[in-house]
Parts: sequence; C-alpha cells; structure tokens
Amino acid sequence: MAFLVDAWQFVAGTLFPFLVVLTLIVFVHEMGHYLAGRWSGIGITAFSIGFGPEILGFNDRHGTRWKLCAIPLGGYVKFFGDEDVSSSSVDQQALDEMPPEIRARTFSGAKLWKRAITVAAGPIANFILAIAIFAVLFSIYGRRIADPVVSEVRAGSAAQEAGIIPGDRLIAIDGHTVTTFDDVRRYVSVRPEMSIVVTIQRGSEKRDLTMVPKRTELTDQFGNKMELGVIGVVTDETAGSFRTVTYGPLEAVAEGAVQSWHIVTGTFDYISNLIAGRMKADQLGGPIRVAQASGQMATLGVAAVLQLAAMLSVSIGLLNLMPVPVLDGGHLVFYAVEAVRGKPVGPNAQEIAYRVGIALVLSLMVFATWNDISMLLG
Repeated sequence: MAFLVDAWQFVAGTLFPFLVVLTLIVFVHEMGHYLAGRWSGIGITAFSIGFGPEILGFNDRHGTRWKLCAIPLGGYVKFFGDEDVSSSSVDQQALDEMPPEIRARTFSGAKLWKRAITVAAGPIANFILAIAIFAVLFSIYGRRIADPVVSEVRAGSAAQEAGIIPGDRLIAIDGHTVTTFDDVRRYVSVRPEMSIVVTIQRGSEKRDLTMVPKRTELTDQFGNKMELGVIGVVTDETAGSFRTVTYGPLEAVAEGAVQSWHIVTGTFDYISNLIAGRMKADQLGGPIRVAQASGQMATLGVAAVLQLAAMLSVSIGLLNLMPVPVLDGGHLVFYAVEAVRGKPVGPNAQEIAYRVGIALVLSLMVFATWNDISMLLG
C-alpha cells in the first residue's frame, strides 16, 4: 500500500506537472513550424507530440497525420518530401523528377526564405509563449517589487568591504540603472568574482564603489542548491517600500518581453561564467531536474507552474537557435551559407555536420542527465 501511495504521489505530484509543462512547450514550438510551413505553401505529412510508437492520432483534411506518441520527450513536424523528421535527408533524384508545382510543396524545394521562416518559427513561437504567459501572470497578479534601498549589510560581505551602509540607495551598477531590488540581485547573481562598480545615493551625495561579488552557495525553499554572486545587502518592508505594481494589457506584454529577455541574457551570462570557470557545470539540468522542478512548482500553485513553463520555453527556444546542426539554428546557418554561395551546402558536408551535431546534442543530454542523477544521489 505504501508503494502504491508513493507511486501515486510521484505520478500526480511530479510526472503529471512535468508532462503538462513539456507538452505545452513542445506543442507551441512545433505549431510554430507547422503554421509557418502551411503559410509558406509547404506540405506537412505529420505533426507529432512525442517519438516512437503512435498511441493515438487522426488525419486532417490537408493530409496531415496528427499523433501522440509513446515517448513524450519532444515532437516534430514532418514536411512533404522529407525522408526523416529532421528535414536533413532528402531523395534528391526523386525531388528533381517532381513536376515544379509538386516540388514547390516540398520543404527542400521551397524558396530559401520560406524554409528559413519555417525553421525560425519554432523558437520564435517559444518566445511568444513565454511573453504571453508572463503577460497573463502580470495582468492577474501584478508584480511584487521593492526599492533598492539597503536595510542591512552582511558582515564580511563585498558590500561591507566596499563601504555600503544601511540607508544607501543603489541607483546603478556598471552604469546600468537599477530601479528595484530584483534588478540588483539579477545583475549581481551572474557575476561572481567579477569586479563591478555600484553607484549609491547617500543623502544628497552619489558615490561609486568598486566590489567583487562573492560566489556563494544558496539553498532555496525546496533544498535545491545553486552558486550565485552575492554582495551581501538586504532590504526590508520599511527600507524597500514593498508594493505590488499592476499592469494593463499592453504594459503586461511589454513587461513579459523584458522578463523573457532577462532569461536570455542570464543564460548567456551563465555560459560565459562557465567558460571562464566562475561557475560550475553541475547547474546544467536535464529531464529529471525539470521533472523535479515541475513537481516542486506544482506545490506552489498554477501560477508557479506557468512561470516555470515560461522560463523553460525561453530556454528551449534559445537552445534551438544555437548554431548546431540538427537544431533549428544549425539549419539557419546552412541557409545563410546557401544565400551567400547561391547554392545549398553539399550533401557530404551536411551529413558530416549533422553527425557532429547529433554527437554534441547527445553528449549534452548525457552530461545533463548525469548531473541530474548526481543531484539525486547526493
């Protein structure tokens, strides 16, 4: 009985939220490809959520097979004329023998700009989804903010060493204006062990203070550990004037775009810190960690799950734009080369590039999964 209870808690509390979040993100991504392809006049033979054996599906009036498959870790849109779901394999002889009007309906036979739009539409759809989710959340719940005014300085912190005292207002970091305490935290957290210049307002006087955020291991409410840059300043209800800002529809969309952009810049900051050795690679997570995070967010309510979905949607959109063959970004690189050369990259070069791309993607997946397992074990 205890086993059944634990199994049910895992399915309802972790697996189900994970599948809901992942399915939403994958569906929107593939729908971007689908809609752009349809708009471009490219035929579509299959729209799949998941890989492997088909569980259920149907054919629409355009001849597209819509299906749900057994392995729910991704999806694909298969275009007319493609030999595989990655649009990387084409029977060139069969393509050349097609009548022009039929060839134009294949993905490979479509004009270059149509192929580029169709490929780019997937990641773009992910960004749009994230902006939409953030906009809905901001419209319904508003946004809790605090002024960047210091109420406490931690002993031995970078802020104390630089001379910050309670009552100081942080107004800029490295010349970038900060208006909320979250602005400060966001900027500092991705710059551990990097020298920054913090501009403070003390009474009527402005001062520039140089400090180096200390790399600090923090633990969230679920016990997850992460290393971030910290300068050691705290605010409270009195100093920070905590309040909830409400947004109209257009303002919410604009703020949603800003939040999505913060995720993009934060991702690049993490990658640069990883290369420079200022952060550890163990923060890269795979499906196990995403499933765990989905379950944890589910305990906080629908809004928290949607916020996680928005963050993951941006991350997946950004990952797909990386210039790696087999990813959308790799296809776009090939199209850019084709635009310059006036002809496609040769099939042999493409095959080698795709093999390298598959190796890179699989290596990243294995590494991220290893991180997930290490997290669970220790």
